[in-house]
Amino acid sequence: MRRRHRRLKSDADLDITPFMNLMIVLVPVLLLNMVFAHTSVLELNFPTGESSSQETEEDLQIQVVILDNRLFIADNKGGAIKDIPAREGQYDFAMLKDVMKELKRRVPEKRDVVIMPSGGTSYQTLVTVMDTVRSYETMVAGDVVEAELFPDISLGDAPETFSASDEVRS
Repeated sequence: MRRRHRRLKSDADLDITPFMNLMIVLVPVLLLNMVFAHTSVLELNFPTGESSSQETEEDLQIQVVILDNRLFIADNKGGAIKDIPAREGQYDFAMLKDVMKELKRRVPEKRDVVIMPSGGTSYQTLVTVMDTVRSYETMVAGDVVEAELFPDISLGDAPETFSASDEVRS
C-alpha cells in the first residue's frame, strides 16, 4: 500500500510591487497638477433695483466702459475722464492702469468701480480689466507688493447708445 503524503500548502504572497510603482509615479504627478490648477475667486457686486434709490447723488461713481475698439473711463459727476483707444487691435491696459493710479491719488478713500462691458467683450478682456483696476505691483522696501486701487468691483452693461462726442477731461 502506498502512502499518501500530505503536501504542505502555503499561502501565496500578495505581490504589491506594481501597485507601489504606480503610487510612486502617481503621487508626484497629482501634487504637481495641484499647483497648476490654482483658482482665484473675485467677489463681484451685481446691481439691484433697490441700489439706485439708496445711493445719494453725492457719491462719486467711477465707470470703466469696455467698447469694441477702446476703453472709456468716466464718472457720474463730471462725465468723461479718459478715452483710451486700442493700439494695433489690443486694448492699452498700461494706460488704463496709469489713469486708475491717478484717480486713486485724487480720491484715496474711494474703493469701488463699475465695469461695463459691451456685448462682444471677451471673457479674458473682462478679467484683465478687472485685474488692472483692482491693484498694481509696486516696489516697497525692495519687495514687490500689490498696491490697492479699486478692489470693490461691480458689473453692469455698457450703454447701447454710447456718445463719443463727450469732452474728455485731462
